[in-house]
Amino acid sequence: MSEQSAAWKDDWRDLFRKGVKKVEDLEPFLNAEEMEEARRIEKEFPVRINQYYLNLIEEKGDPIWKQVVPDKLELIDTYGCEDPLDEEGDSPVLNLTHRYPDRVLFYINHQCPIYCRFCTRKRKVGDPHSLPKDEILRGIEYIREHTEIRDIVISGGDALMLSDNRIEWVLQQLRSVSHLEILRIASRIPCALPQRVTPELCEMLRKYHPLYINTHFNHPREVTPEAAKACGMLADAGIPLGCQTVLLKGVNDDPDVMKELMQKLLRIRVKPYYIYQADLVYGTEHFRTTVEKGLEIIRALRGHTSGMAVPHYVIDAPGGGGKIALTPEAVVDWNDDEIVLRNYEGNLYRYPNLNNADDRLSAFNPD
Repeated sequence: MSEQSAAWKDDWRDLFRKGVKKVEDLEPFLNAEEMEEARRIEKEFPVRINQYYLNLIEEKGDPIWKQVVPDKLELIDTYGCEDPLDEEGDSPVLNLTHRYPDRVLFYINHQCPIYCRFCTRKRKVGDPHSLPKDEILRGIEYIREHTEIRDIVISGGDALMLSDNRIEWVLQQLRSVSHLEILRIASRIPCALPQRVTPELCEMLRKYHPLYINTHFNHPREVTPEAAKACGMLADAGIPLGCQTVLLKGVNDDPDVMKELMQKLLRIRVKPYYIYQADLVYGTEHFRTTVEKGLEIIRALRGHTSGMAVPHYVIDAPGGGGKIALTPEAVVDWNDDEIVLRNYEGNLYRYPNLNNADDRLSAFNPD
């Protein structure tokens, strides 16, 4: 291992140990009233900001700050609930959600490099105990018994917070299931603690293809040289990368900000995949925008940047309905003769609705 590689590897553990591990570590940044509020919030929702991500904050209340520093509004939520997506209702074993016919969500860890204040699993994240092997094996046995499952999303917490050996053990177990085709890891590590992506981790992961990683960037300032290096290493290991962004008030609810983020992601070889409408999680009401805002952002992306930079805008339906894609209305009218379409500039275009050979012939031989 080169000295540079060793320094990068050691750095992530040091960065995670430092930073904010409890509310008292925020004392240099908060006044007395804010500290009292933060202590009350910590009783409900833990705090963790590693040193790397903490260093991205430029000023109090900026888009990075909002994502990780407790806000008094977390305890003033009139609408949210603990498990709005009813993940527990679709959980046949403790750490697995089976909602869609051919794929499952598999939790193998409760720890994250940062604790996002808008997290959809605020009820789970922060548990200091790793999931024991016997619980993980129960989930794998369920997968083995259900031959319709061909695709798995490995999540948590953040799976990449585990040691290389523990991650590889899980991947080996899953790859022993003959009907399991696709492995996907959901991780905010490339964004929130990119130093965790080491050459050793990449060499290990590349043994388990087809393997995908969906990461999570919410603001252009998160796309740093360190994040670019981490994503480049993963891509060079043959791992396709996607990004699942959450639409957050005061963070990225601006078409120009979102456009900049999507374009920067493509430059570091990450394909924008989803923009999520914020879930109805208790403690997150102050982050939620209107759905109209999300559609406005998609309209601002389409045609004004590469199609590769336009993700799906989805609502993960409350009560376990799954992801539902929303699109700005492009079809203005549709009848037996034609489809009337609106393009990104708002102009209308007509496309003939050809039903048979005579229609096709007349379209090319108009009177």
